[in-house]
Amino acid sequence: PIGGRTYYIASQHQPSNNNRAPYLSTMSSSPIVELLGSPQVVVGFGATTLVLLATTFFYLKKNNEGSNGRGAASSSSALEKAEELDSEKYPGGHLTIYYGSQTGTAQMFAKQIASESESRGFRSRVVDIQDVVDNEDLRAVSEIATLDASASKNTINVVNDEDGSLIRATLTHPHYREGNVVEGRSRAIFLVATYGEGEPTDNAQQFVEMMKSKSGIRDIYNLEDSGLISVDSCVRMGIEVEEEDGEEEKKNDSGSSSNDMILDSRSFLSDLDYAVFGLGNKQYEHYNNMSRFMDASLAKCGASRIAPLGLGDDDDDLEGDFENWKDNVLWPALTEKFVKGGAADALAAARKNSDVLELPDCPYEVEYLEDGASRKVDLDMIQTSSKHYMQAWDCPIVASRELRDPSDPGSTVHMEIDISKHMSSLKYQTADNLGILPKNDSALVELVAKSLSFDLDQLFHLTPSAGETATKHTLPFPTPCTVRDCLERYCDLTGSPRRSDLKQLAPYARDEMDRKALLRMSSKEGKAEYKEKIVEGHVGIGDIVTRLCPSIVCPLEHFIMVCPRLQPRYYTISSSSTVYPKTIHITYALLESEKKDGGKFTGLCSGYLSSLSKGDMVRVFVRDSTFRLPKQPERPIIMIGPGTGIAPMRALLQERAYERKSIGDVQGPNILYFGCKNRSLDYIYRDELEAFSNDGTMTELHLAFSREQAEKVYVQHLLAQRGAETWKLIDDGKASIFVCGAVKMGADVDHTLQDIMVQHGGMSREKAKAYLGKLQTAGRFVQELWS
Repeated sequence: PIGGRTYYIASQHQPSNNNRAPYLSTMSSSPIVELLGSPQVVVGFGATTLVLLATTFFYLKKNNEGSNGRGAASSSSALEKAEELDSEKYPGGHLTIYYGSQTGTAQMFAKQIASESESRGFRSRVVDIQDVVDNEDLRAVSEIATLDASASKNTINVVNDEDGSLIRATLTHPHYREGNVVEGRSRAIFLVATYGEGEPTDNAQQFVEMMKSKSGIRDIYNLEDSGLISVDSCVRMGIEVEEEDGEEEKKNDSGSSSNDMILDSRSFLSDLDYAVFGLGNKQYEHYNNMSRFMDASLAKCGASRIAPLGLGDDDDDLEGDFENWKDNVLWPALTEKFVKGGAADALAAARKNSDVLELPDCPYEVEYLEDGASRKVDLDMIQTSSKHYMQAWDCPIVASRELRDPSDPGSTVHMEIDISKHMSSLKYQTADNLGILPKNDSALVELVAKSLSFDLDQLFHLTPSAGETATKHTLPFPTPCTVRDCLERYCDLTGSPRRSDLKQLAPYARDEMDRKALLRMSSKEGKAEYKEKIVEGHVGIGDIVTRLCPSIVCPLEHFIMVCPRLQPRYYTISSSSTVYPKTIHITYALLESEKKDGGKFTGLCSGYLSSLSKGDMVRVFVRDSTFRLPKQPERPIIMIGPGTGIAPMRALLQERAYERKSIGDVQGPNILYFGCKNRSLDYIYRDELEAFSNDGTMTELHLAFSREQAEKVYVQHLLAQRGAETWKLIDDGKASIFVCGAVKMGADVDHTLQDIMVQHGGMSREKAKAYLGKLQTAGRFVQELWS
């Protein structure tokens, strides 16, 4: 421990042989022309911190003894030199690309930049942002401390600050600096996705917390009002702050002044040049919140912005936004700043003359195994965006029933899953999220394997290719596994591929017309056609390789590289962990629609679940949600959950009923707003909700049946009708507000709450919005929405 804190290194846990996760035991004329119409265990170790300090001071001492006043240039002799590059091939030098990704899209964009880097004059590397936190390179930490000392930086706080050591050891690694190793600079591109309601992705959470600390940004949802470290924060860190001029400056426990501490944060990354692109969705209120935070926090730590912040909107054309920023903002800025004179002209000419379509380099190699052969599964090699594969367990379905009336053409299902054999791994809290790993339809898997000449029963092991550095977080999923498991569980065969995926597929098409069609669809000019034919047509890679472009010939390792990963689907748990500790309940709607070609599109996960029966196994894992009942049971809760958004409200009501009956808690009002089309068709959980009303658990039940009258009525309309009562519950009663459902509904409810605060709370629109933001920060306004 240093300064009351403990130093941690994070890595994946290798399950014991008698309790390993299930993925370890899985050994077992052209049609497209017609379609297109043209030819991580966390290990805490205080001792390692001591080693880090001893190593750091050893380097500092060695450096001081060896320099004898020769100056900063000779002080780098104790360091490993920066990697030397061919200046003709890489006139721009080193470029590191970090990604924070939940579904793999940011990682894909990072790889696109990396693939273009050499032609632009840069030597690039792609780094999972989790690796900043997991950095185990103590030598790099020591070298950075030595460099900072040589450059006359204040290193006392860095040595005593584990977050600072980790960040600088990665972002300003001495091996990837440009110019003098002591005074040189590092360059970094950050591709950062925003998850949910303005939150970081799983692999960026710890890094974001570090940057909040270093930048002094306290409120990530209100960046404009976030200053540097406040006086209160300084006091909490043991720094006595002077409030009167002329007095002697106070010191903290380490001997550094408070001003030094703040200045350290402001110049902490002053030797870093950076650019940020964000992946977001404008349907959500906190659009691209994480990229905005990343851009602001890096700037507040002294880093220099290379190019303006780029924002991509997945509700419109995320890939187009990225391409525009990459081609028209990022590369021109990098070239102007770092690729000088004739080198830039020569590279541009080479790109213009290079129109040969070649097979892309593959970062993987496949080793086919004989029956009974085995290979060690190194979990540290698996990408953090794929960590759910290692956290999931096969559990039996113990109940499944239809909730809608038989006369309703739609389907909403209540399902119960037995977790009793995996209680330690799948322990949940009321209204957490359940991640489900769906499987592709077996018939489609058979067709893909036949088209590509894959042996479904063949066992294989995936490794980094010979030309790739075997670093952490390199591989997309755990192996050994069979080809069948690979196609069923890990490859997204039905989701619409992005335009960049089509471009990657094109070189594998032997038919020229197929190849040209794929390239046309992948181009900027083909965006409209791509949207119509691929996205709106619900065409997946499975359709392309089996039906639309059967001339594709693709080795397994290349198909794994090109095909997007199959992502988990999340459902808010509809059961109380207190009432049902050994089972998890979910509520899902079957997604079905008619395709343009007359076929039927079925949602992958909902279709997969609907094909299962009692006794069948489903692979699941638990993830925390933001739904938490107030610690003071006497406080009211206002629940707004139409349709399947009722799921967490059912769980919360079960919990409140238990607390009231079994513990005898004195509770505040429990108020629910629920909506559906018609009470006789899709009023799901009707019996349970009426029972909660009758036994006193639910104080008020407000129902919006949108199709029972000429003018549609929704939950936000009922909420507006009770504006005065709602404001009194929020302001006087300190009520918590929980919202679950579609993004559009969530936005309407948010606007209605602002209206209530303006009308009954006497606020301006701006203050009402800020008030809601404070409620959100305090955990009193919680939304889980989906688009």
